[in-house]
Amino acid sequence: MSKKRPPGNIFIQSLILLALLATVPGLVFAQDGSINIPENASAKGYGGGWECNRGYRVNKGACAAIKVPANAYTTDASYGRGWKCLRGYRQIAERCSAIRVPPNGYLDASGNKWKCNRGYRAVTVNLFSASTIRRLA
Repeated sequence: MSKKRPPGNIFIQSLILLALLATVPGLVFAQDGSINIPENASAKGYGGGWECNRGYRVNKGACAAIKVPANAYTTDASYGRGWKCLRGYRQIAERCSAIRVPPNGYLDASGNKWKCNRGYRAVTVNLFSASTIRRLA
């Protein structure tokens, strides 16, 4: 006669094995450290491979420096130019140009445009000249 194990016993043994495997993830998913990491890159904190350091982008299997213009800073975004203009500057082509705030105006909260002080409004003289601010009557 053969002894049959109750089905609950197999379930408990499986749970114990699963718990042991979950407590030692380093052994199960260990990296061998044999990857070749290019200059200005670091090993990924998870999985395998590497990623470029801040201020660098992948280019032909290496990390190339992002060209950041004056009055700008690097971003961690993997899309776009890799930089943004500082507050008070606007992107024009590949550079950052200062936003000219006329008298009786101020830079708004976004830092990307200006608004009129209370009691004033913007007036455009013609399509080719800059806006000016006039007092409301």
